[in-house]
Amino acid sequence: MLRANVRRKKQPMKHPPDEPGAPTHWHDQYDVVQTLGNCHATVGNDAEAQHHFAQAASLEPDEPAPYVGLGVLALQNDKLDDAEVAFRVACRLNTQCSRAYAGLAMVAQRRQDLKGAFGYYLKSLELDTDNLIALLGLFQTSCEMGSFSQVTRYLELYLSAHPDDTSVMFSLAALYLKDGLLDKSRTVLLAMLTRDPHNTDAQDLLEEVEHDLAQTEQPLAVLPRACPARRMPA
Repeated sequence: MLRANVRRKKQPMKHPPDEPGAPTHWHDQYDVVQTLGNCHATVGNDAEAQHHFAQAASLEPDEPAPYVGLGVLALQNDKLDDAEVAFRVACRLNTQCSRAYAGLAMVAQRRQDLKGAFGYYLKSLELDTDNLIALLGLFQTSCEMGSFSQVTRYLELYLSAHPDDTSVMFSLAALYLKDGLLDKSRTVLLAMLTRDPHNTDAQDLLEEVEHDLAQTEQPLAVLPRACPARRMPA
């Protein structure tokens, strides 16, 4: 039975890929099955998604995407060990897979391994600065660790390519405020409120920033009156 299955799988290769009427190439079948897995995962049909991801992995064993999909499903169902195995397989198949490293970071974060999560999120962003999941995960992990030294640069890089992303704008404004960069924080928040005028979080943070700005500017305005110049007696 196994031999018959193998012969059937080889049948599409009897025709040149560009010959009219030739059977679909295996990678085309893989694309369809992988897409179906993603669709089922999006609507929460985990059983069908898992079936299609497993089928995609059997069609193209060297592709990391099915294992990333399986890892995400396991993570969503709190099966952290299974998720870690799937993401590690994806990393082994493609060492440049940003999504796989982001998955490992999420597993580490769930286990409260903040240092490990931080490192994996950084690796993911080094491979793809547009990975929003890794970017926000890095921000969350940094908040828990109290270390923001490497986060600001990636937020700025992301916003340079996605200037309308208000969630990242808010995170960057909060970091600027924490670092005492009040003018920069105010600029980002005003731009954010231009795009989303009813965002109460941005309004509240802007109020805090403007209060701090007023506090820093007030002593400078009072200083000349507090220290008047006096003429020395003859």
